[in-house]
Amino acid sequence: MVVSLKRRNGLVDFFYWIWDGLERTVFIGTKFSFPARFVSPFGFLGMLTFVIFVILGITGALLMFYYQPILDRAWDSVAKINDTVPYGFMIRNIHYHASNAMVLLAVLHMYYQYFSGRYKIRNEIIWVTGVVLGTVTILEAFTGYDIIFSERAELAISIAASLTNSMPVVGPTIRDAMFGSGFADFILRFYTMHVFLLPIVMLGLMAVHMPRFLVFDVPMVMAISGAIFLTGGVFPVDLGSKFEPTVPPGITVPEWYLTGIYAFLRTQYDKFVTGVLWPGIFIVAIAMTPFIDRYKKFSWKDRPIVTAFGITGITQVMVTTYWGFYITPDVTKPLVARLVIDPIFFYLIMLLLVPIGFGFSYMMILLAKESERKAKLAASKGPHKASPINLSGKWINWLIVGLLAFQVYLNIAAYNAALSGMKNFALFLTGLILMVFAGLFHLYRHGLNEAKKIPTPPPAEPESPKPLDGKESAVTLPS
Repeated sequence: MVVSLKRRNGLVDFFYWIWDGLERTVFIGTKFSFPARFVSPFGFLGMLTFVIFVILGITGALLMFYYQPILDRAWDSVAKINDTVPYGFMIRNIHYHASNAMVLLAVLHMYYQYFSGRYKIRNEIIWVTGVVLGTVTILEAFTGYDIIFSERAELAISIAASLTNSMPVVGPTIRDAMFGSGFADFILRFYTMHVFLLPIVMLGLMAVHMPRFLVFDVPMVMAISGAIFLTGGVFPVDLGSKFEPTVPPGITVPEWYLTGIYAFLRTQYDKFVTGVLWPGIFIVAIAMTPFIDRYKKFSWKDRPIVTAFGITGITQVMVTTYWGFYITPDVTKPLVARLVIDPIFFYLIMLLLVPIGFGFSYMMILLAKESERKAKLAASKGPHKASPINLSGKWINWLIVGLLAFQVYLNIAAYNAALSGMKNFALFLTGLILMVFAGLFHLYRHGLNEAKKIPTPPPAEPESPKPLDGKESAVTLPS
């Protein structure tokens, strides 16, 4: 017994020694908070983006075991991962959809910070590094789908090479550094940027961008991960057509986060202006927002000009993104005629969107602020009605039991689907398992909070002796 106690004390001392050693590191300097109840995920979209970055690192490392960064073997190695390697189909789908989710969450995180005015809390450096980090995230995703070397990847690579070559002075040097000589080794260079250089840059930017206090909500992390799995099961990523220099390419478009630039390029205007200068001006304008915004308040309703410009920018991005996807459906026309966008009509729409979008947004913001003022005035004079929906402890227990049973069933079904070769269905069920786990965790957390609200009854007081009346006789004890 004495020996076991000594071992236990030695083990505890060992963990304390590790903790003391980590106390002065970045790991301990960052504080994680685990919410005791549901909080809005908009406040920690950056943390969710980082979680997806970790998922991408894990799945990407697994794909590296079988991918071959060689020009004539890249597509075939990805086809082998997709069709032959055990669980390769699932890992590749998770990696692809996680990359799209990371770009989407990064954009949502940036616009939430923009409209909520978070950058006004002396966070100029965090905001600027966040904008740069978002740009590098898009480059990371771009290099990822290019190294497959499908027809769509070849289109993106050709556009990127022409854009870098159009830069004055430094353009040809950047093109040679990124693509090599004659496209012979560009896949190896893109592979190096995708798995090493750009992730290192992203980690360095994250070290500056991420605050010390991070919110890590387990149910929301599981829900986001489950959504990625579900998307991979419902919309599995295809390989696309292998690029063959002797075969005429078909009509294809880049990924959704690049189709806006693709729409500008399809106007056949100057490549440097449409593909480099204007996107660069847009990024710089977003990065300079904290230094331009002079409003004292944070709410988007109290910053109408800044908010209206933000809505106008989102509108233009959405229009150009749709325009980049749109291709003339008339198959009788030549390929070039189906792809080229009328520059006069396109730029006229872009110019008209600025005053129309800004004016309409500004007017709606003022109306929303006025209606909010009237609603507050009416609420202060009227009765306060609140009808919260509270579940009893009995119902919470039954729901937890039901979700556990459903969780067991989903695990068995996912295992059988994986054995039967139904890869899509197995991936879908795995995502559903994570979603159910998120709901189960949140329900359990809700039950704990409800249990804390139940007041404990006070201790029972001893009964006082009854007074003697005329009918009762006193008992005298012997002395």
